[in-house]
Amino acid sequence: MKTYLVNEDGFYGEFGGAFVPEILHKCVEELKDTYLEVLQSEDFKQEFNSLLRDYVGRPSPLYLAKRLSAQYGCKIYLKREDLNHTGAHKINNTIGQILLARRMGKKRIIAETGAGQHGVATATVCALMNMECVVYMGKTDVERQHANVQKMRMLGATVSPVTSGNMTLKDATNEAIRDWCCHPADTYYIIGSTVGPHPYPDMVARLQSVISEEIKKQLLDQEGRDYPDYLIACVGGGSNAAGTIYHYIDDERVKIVLAEAGGKGVNSGFSAATIQLGKMGIIHGACTLVMQDEDGQIVEPYSISAGLDYPGIGPIHANLATEHRATVLAINDDEALKAAFELTRIEGIIPALESAHALGALSKLKFKPEDVIVLTVSGRGDKDMDTYIHEMEKNKEDGNEKL
Repeated sequence: MKTYLVNEDGFYGEFGGAFVPEILHKCVEELKDTYLEVLQSEDFKQEFNSLLRDYVGRPSPLYLAKRLSAQYGCKIYLKREDLNHTGAHKINNTIGQILLARRMGKKRIIAETGAGQHGVATATVCALMNMECVVYMGKTDVERQHANVQKMRMLGATVSPVTSGNMTLKDATNEAIRDWCCHPADTYYIIGSTVGPHPYPDMVARLQSVISEEIKKQLLDQEGRDYPDYLIACVGGGSNAAGTIYHYIDDERVKIVLAEAGGKGVNSGFSAATIQLGKMGIIHGACTLVMQDEDGQIVEPYSISAGLDYPGIGPIHANLATEHRATVLAINDDEALKAAFELTRIEGIIPALESAHALGALSKLKFKPEDVIVLTVSGRGDKDMDTYIHEMEKNKEDGNEKL
């Protein structure tokens, strides 16, 4: 049977693999030889599941959003990852990876972050496990995600602002990889998404698959069947999307919709719509779709959302798009903002700007009244309040109280 999951060589179709400098080859091989054995061991599963339950607060609710459903003429369930400890799905992955790092005898943790949610989740688990933590973050993101930077510092992490390139997520990842090259023996790199060299994309997807595992049980309780008609999630690197679809990826009854960041428009020159704009290339150790010019130089991405402005995409999602297993929609900044205010006003839930892109996909799809949709609200909007407040003030000046 055809599967869209990773093969034994670390590829999803033609995407994936491990393309790393010689100095990291041993680290990546060690990880590849260890991760499955650890993740499938009973003692790991017990510790991981108990922390997810008692520390993170899982299972996260599957909430039937009645007013939103009425708006779009179908049944919309929201998977509430925003209610997790630290406010997003990122904690599922960082807990799993730090337990693995500890079992591998690593003493120092590094991470990259864009919106800051992965940085906060990494700093949180390092505080919990008493491990040194260094988080690389582009200077642009440090400025626009100030609250998350303060949280990381309060948790005891060193936040290292990156001033190269666009000073955003790509550049933070570059610096984290440089650090790893300098400290391969004692350092473990917790990658925050389904990107990077194999086995990271598969490992992160497996750790996030708790999302779809819960959706199956919750839908069975609420709908009498364990699968929806549609799954909708936003994609930057793609970890919340991978977790949402993991247990449904080979179930063709379920339509997969991925919402990427259109920025100011796919053809505006200010976009992060990697699947629409990207060509095959190698970024951060994996072969995937990459936004690049004719010479193969990275084209700087742009999005109003700090967590989605990445010029690559997880190889799992590049393959789903290429194979037409997933429908990919580019949601522009203004569409995401409109969707964020809509959810806030009619359901009383303020979503992260990343999740707002998934919500922005609803108006671009046609549903039947009996359709069951599960949309993952990957994070809460606390970190984006400055952007939302700015938007409200702008609309007030324009005489438009309601978006």
